[in-house]
Amino acid sequence: MKISAKIILAIVVMISFTALSSCNSAKENKEESESVKPEEVTIYYSNWAETIAMTKVTEMALQEVGIKVKSFLLGPGAMYASLAKGEGDIFLESWLPQTHADYWEKFGDKLDKVSTSFDNASTGLVVPEYVDINSIEELNEHKEKFNGKIIGIGSGAGVHKDTEKAIEEYNLDYKQITSSGPAMVASLKKAIMRKEWIVITGWKPHFKWAKFDLKYLEDPKKVYPLEKAWIITRQGFTKENPGFDTFLNNFHLTDMQVADLMLTFENIDSEEEATKKWYNDNKKMIQSWMPDEWLQE
Repeated sequence: MKISAKIILAIVVMISFTALSSCNSAKENKEESESVKPEEVTIYYSNWAETIAMTKVTEMALQEVGIKVKSFLLGPGAMYASLAKGEGDIFLESWLPQTHADYWEKFGDKLDKVSTSFDNASTGLVVPEYVDINSIEELNEHKEKFNGKIIGIGSGAGVHKDTEKAIEEYNLDYKQITSSGPAMVASLKKAIMRKEWIVITGWKPHFKWAKFDLKYLEDPKKVYPLEKAWIITRQGFTKENPGFDTFLNNFHLTDMQVADLMLTFENIDSEEEATKKWYNDNKKMIQSWMPDEWLQE
């Protein structure tokens, strides 16, 4: 049976059209998958000033592009456990490799480490600048002036554990007093007003560095680590939501930006108003972290 040239041409045209349609469809599906936003995400945060501030600003930024956000305040242990179970999506400040090492060892195989939210994270023993010692090794010589106390924060914090280690490593005749972040700052403020000697467990970033003249005591035994603050997610979150892979990998604050963020929250009584101010002042930067598709919809 002979097939006419017209029939052959029609078949070729049909095949070409089908192939082109399939290609365009695949391209459209790819573009659609890249631009799709989850209707809702859950962000965990702990009761640390910088984490609260970063979380609230992130919440406002995501809601402005149409993503509903639920945020929950949890202690570090509960937060890691819940995130590992897939009950939440994001945590913006995992201190690694040391401060949160125990949590990471227990839950890390069920979590994804995405990128750093800020660098140069540090912890240590902190005194006011007017205190005329410079090293942890000098603390025992001045036990009376410090009342034999190191003002700490919650026992679940990595800096609390490191301070117990420092007491042992340096053979310090001191007791670490467990309190909270706000209580520690209140004790620091009171001591500075009276020009009294006080030693606290401290970390950067924190607004206290901008509010008071402080210094770390030198740590020759290197008990306290220099770390990075990592953004972590439940396993597979960014693969399921490629827009967040872009957003979270671009999310990064310099030391000065973190300090400015924290000062804004410290100086404005209303958390909502502080969030609005810092977000509006930095909106262009924050939206530059987002995929174009989020901003075009």
